[in-house]
Amino acid sequence: MSPQAIREYLMTLHARYTSASRTLKHQLLTEVCATTGYHRKSAIRALRKPPVPRARRRPRGRPRTYSPQTLDALQAIWEAAGYPWSARLRALLPLWLPWAAQHVSIPPAIDRQLRTISPATIDRGLRDRKRTLQRRLYGRTKPGTLLKHHIPLKTEHWNVTTPGFTEVDLVSHSGASADGEFCQSLNLTDIHTGWVETRAVMGKGQRPVGRAVEEMRQALPFALQGLDSDNGSEFINTHLFQYCQAREIQFTRGRPYKKDDNAHIEQKNWTHVRKLLGWDRYDSPEALDAINDLYRHELRLMMNLFQPSVKLRQKIRVGSQLRRRYDRPQTPLDRLVASGTGDSPKVVTLHHLRERLDPFALADTIEHKLRRIYQLAHRGPIRAAHHPLPHQRFEIHRRPAQGAHAVAGPR
Repeated sequence: MSPQAIREYLMTLHARYTSASRTLKHQLLTEVCATTGYHRKSAIRALRKPPVPRARRRPRGRPRTYSPQTLDALQAIWEAAGYPWSARLRALLPLWLPWAAQHVSIPPAIDRQLRTISPATIDRGLRDRKRTLQRRLYGRTKPGTLLKHHIPLKTEHWNVTTPGFTEVDLVSHSGASADGEFCQSLNLTDIHTGWVETRAVMGKGQRPVGRAVEEMRQALPFALQGLDSDNGSEFINTHLFQYCQAREIQFTRGRPYKKDDNAHIEQKNWTHVRKLLGWDRYDSPEALDAINDLYRHELRLMMNLFQPSVKLRQKIRVGSQLRRRYDRPQTPLDRLVASGTGDSPKVVTLHHLRERLDPFALADTIEHKLRRIYQLAHRGPIRAAHHPLPHQRFEIHRRPAQGAHAVAGPR
């Protein structure tokens, strides 16, 4: 019997035992010893004293400060913002809470709690609600052979204090087969602010890539001063080299097979492209237009205006451990404003736009467009005759993202 069951059993026998005769007490004691396993003297002591219900044990630790309703509201914002980690989620709450009341029931008491909640508490509150997904895909970059002796290698870490110095890369949307022509996401991220622009191009031709770079340069709210790429032929070519020279843009490249040289853009390839579009194949003009429509509009605004990022300030080695120290999370727009070097009319326009935009409505529109894009994925067999000849290739463009680096970049 459990201790609780024994207590209840003795409480039912107490009244009978105290008013029973000597003979009946002997019989009751024999029964109690057989049922509970008590020694006879222990059974006598237990039946003589009045029954006292055991006080409920006080739970260990501090009482909960944040109610389930608070965590439900936090989860709604977390999901709408694209599942950011706790430090970034804490930083974006002041931007999102004024709009959250239109979509989620948030009483004033819960609003006050959400404005004071810490990243550690967010981690504990969302621990059971988090899901992780890990997947790998090897890149399809073909090393270029042109002009390498004219384009310098950049091996030192980026240490810039002004916007305009960027990293650029292509993300393949080939699915399970690299045959024929398919869409590529051209991703560009600014090192200092974390601002990201993205465009989709069909194939890896130097002219479509060059036109997409020019389109992104025009969309940036600051002057493009530097461009750092890998060694693929889509970047290491005469067309892009002359383009950068004509506009006095510093053009550098990383070392072959050293992805850490372009760590800012590699991290954004995941958060701004692969995490949204996955590993499906997109090879039609309709898919290209749909992806570019998302990149040029809603995704660009969501990532640059409403999603804070952090920048790594220093790394400290303590024994065998490497501890990283980050700065305060800020959105790319806030970092750009703090730098004071952006294109003023564009910055003011973006600031006013953020005040009017509802991030929850923006997230719903992104989800709607993503469902449309998923329907355009090519999941059937790839036939060579289905793809155009080189002189018939499609050409179009695409949209935004954000920047991170293993040493000093925002993420």
